[in-house]
Amino acid sequence: MSQRHISGRAQGAMPFQKYHAFKPIDLPDRQWPRKVLTKAPRWCSVDLRDGNQALIDPMNVNEKLRLWDLLLEIGFAEIEVGFPAASQPDFDFIRRIIDEDRIPEGVSIQVLCQARAELIERTVEALQGAPSVIFHLYNSTSELQRRVVFEMDRQGVIDLAVQGTEIVKQGLKDFDADVTFEYSPESFTGTELDFAAEICTAVADTWGATPEQPMIVNLPSTVEMSTPNIYADQIEWFARNFSRRDSAVISLHTHNDRGTGVAATELGLMAGADRVEGTLFGNGERTGNCDLVTMAMNLFSQGVDPALDFRAMPKIRETVEAVNKLVVAERHPYAGDLVFTAFSGSHQDAIRKGMSKVDRDSWEVPYLPIDPADVGGSYKESVRVNSQSGKAGIGFLLEEHYGVALPRDILVEFSAEVQKLTEELDREVKPSEIFDRLIETYTNQEGPYKLIDYDLLSGREQDQRCVARIEVSESTVTVDAEGSGPIEAFVNALVETLNEPLTVVAYHEHSLGEGSDAQAISILAIDDESDGSRCYGIGVSRNTITASLYAIISAMNRRWAKS
Repeated sequence: MSQRHISGRAQGAMPFQKYHAFKPIDLPDRQWPRKVLTKAPRWCSVDLRDGNQALIDPMNVNEKLRLWDLLLEIGFAEIEVGFPAASQPDFDFIRRIIDEDRIPEGVSIQVLCQARAELIERTVEALQGAPSVIFHLYNSTSELQRRVVFEMDRQGVIDLAVQGTEIVKQGLKDFDADVTFEYSPESFTGTELDFAAEICTAVADTWGATPEQPMIVNLPSTVEMSTPNIYADQIEWFARNFSRRDSAVISLHTHNDRGTGVAATELGLMAGADRVEGTLFGNGERTGNCDLVTMAMNLFSQGVDPALDFRAMPKIRETVEAVNKLVVAERHPYAGDLVFTAFSGSHQDAIRKGMSKVDRDSWEVPYLPIDPADVGGSYKESVRVNSQSGKAGIGFLLEEHYGVALPRDILVEFSAEVQKLTEELDREVKPSEIFDRLIETYTNQEGPYKLIDYDLLSGREQDQRCVARIEVSESTVTVDAEGSGPIEAFVNALVETLNEPLTVVAYHEHSLGEGSDAQAISILAIDDESDGSRCYGIGVSRNTITASLYAIISAMNRRWAKS
């Protein structure tokens, strides 16, 4: 045992004894573990209410309008728009989207309200003229809240829920709109299951829910108290034992106190729920709500239509960050800046190879669970280079950003230069910095050899003749020879004049950019017959032949510098 561990224990362990394990559900024949999600649930965004009340600086009306428009673009058909009886900005926002006819056909606005007559009256006032509404009533039912907060027994809490339902029913009896009633036994996860079923049955009976006109029974994990499998057990137990199941849409509303809000929601759907409430990127009280972006994209990644559109993910993230004044984390699933990025050399190599073979109609690329392009991303951003990276990442960036495919030998050699660069800068290096270092390393026109100018002439038969002026150690010489093409003619001229061996191998040529101003880059190697090694050179010019001749001179100068 290390000294650090001994000293830590000597100071006392964390006070774990003050907490108690959540009691598991007696459900030995549970069915949900064998279920597979094959369709999207009914989605309800609560960003404008639950998400808003968790913000340091709540949204103003204009910010709410901006987020409202975004939620409609994504495809939400049920949106909780506020708590109009408790907040004037909420009331004003609701009136504005109604008065300005901003609610599209097929979209229902949802409002939250406590079971008090004056609050219900104010809420109904806010909703006048809305085409389709969901009236969401709630009261807390957990054993802890009954005992500590309300000092009520079970019957007292049932009476409160039933009376509230009656008041809502009376308040809406003359309401000219399509109305759906929703009831939440708040703190459901801390409520005895038999009591949750009993109070929801009493509410459904009072409201008059029917299979033709079902109500929504929302079962919130108001505080996440257990592992997600227990929440799934609770949902399955409730669905089996709720006598009005045929007259109810079972809805989930999870929070993320244990960091498993999405997992709990997924398992809850497997357990029989029909509907999900949550927020974009999981914004909500404490550690947040169920993240609807992750939920929907998880379905998408399994080949299930999520019924929400996140193709413009960068815009969605930018808008949510602007109105919430909260940053979406760089590692946030599907949306963060770094979620499709590999720094590890082995990961980069696998991605590069996968991208070269991928079938765009059936995605299979190592380390990339989805195609970044499907959420407005780019393949170019999937690989970034730092001190942990390898040659594959460097090659991928040069190819994706500049169209330059380096031969393996030069890539292995050049990766050492990039490693030095990352150490010099002590940070990630940008593609432009890698490209600049490539040119700096392999372009050398300042050695003993320098190309001054050249002419290409017709040679005998099909040959081409090259006449060039070369500066050799400050002396100018003219070289002249023929070959099957301009490069061979230039090499033959150098060999005949300089009387030293010169063999060009591994020739590659690429275009940098497009249009009339595009430049060509030539990459080649010359063999060193003395030791069998190769020395690479690079040339860049708007003329492809000139770029190749520059590359030969660069390689010669680099070989001379190493000798």
